Amino acid sequence: MKYPYCIFDLYGTLVDIHTDEGSPLLWEKMALFYSAYGALYQPEELKTAYFRLVRQEVDESRALRQNDFEGHPEIRLERIFAALFQEKNLEADPDMALHMGHLFRRHSMEYIRLYDGAEELLRALRANGQKVYLLTNAQRIFTEMELRDLKIDALFDGIWISSDYGCKKPDPKFFHLLLDSCKIPPEQAIMVGNDGVCDVQGGKAVGLSTLYIRSNISPKEPLPDADYVLESMDLKKAQQILTQ
Repeated sequence: MKYPYCIFDLYGTLVDIHTDEGSPLLWEKMALFYSAYGALYQPEELKTAYFRLVRQEVDESRALRQNDFEGHPEIRLERIFAALFQEKNLEADPDMALHMGHLFRRHSMEYIRLYDGAEELLRALRANGQKVYLLTNAQRIFTEMELRDLKIDALFDGIWISSDYGCKKPDPKFFHLLLDSCKIPPEQAIMVGNDGVCDVQGGKAVGLSTLYIRSNISPKEPLPDADYVLESMDLKKAQQILTQ
């Protein structure tokens, strides 16, 4: 087989999702949740504090990076949900921060679903003897739960989520965490994703072949210089390419 190792992006590649973190209803509910545990917020106050803390965390993470080559920091949102308690002089244990993160995701999400053929694709690759990995820019507090709910968590030979490592695609460091840990020869692997920068440029920079799939949530960008390009979501065609 041409590609014994297949590395997938998640959102926009295997999973279709839409969230609205600006929804007034979301912040009304989150303010009620925080207030129930003693952290009294008005909805707009909580929204403002959340996005301020996120910006602050991103800026601090970026300042810690050594150079522009590794200029793609990642944060852990658990810290933000805990910090929102701390702003009201309350402590939040890790379980409480996790709980608030799950509530936030549930109430900011309009829908989440697999693209047609996603599960079949993963199963076909494994049946063909190929190794299947997930390399996604995401938050574990959201993604671990969603992989389980979508019933595809067991279909990967390994799962790498950027929030665990403090870096994200297209940073070569994030790719090498997977490649080096699993002893994957780059010339035998392909990166499959819907983002021309994070997935295609990032994958090519570390020697991977690339398959680009333009989906409904792909960035608005020209078609990238990938080894294979699908101009619309077609996981049956992707399966033909990957199992050849």
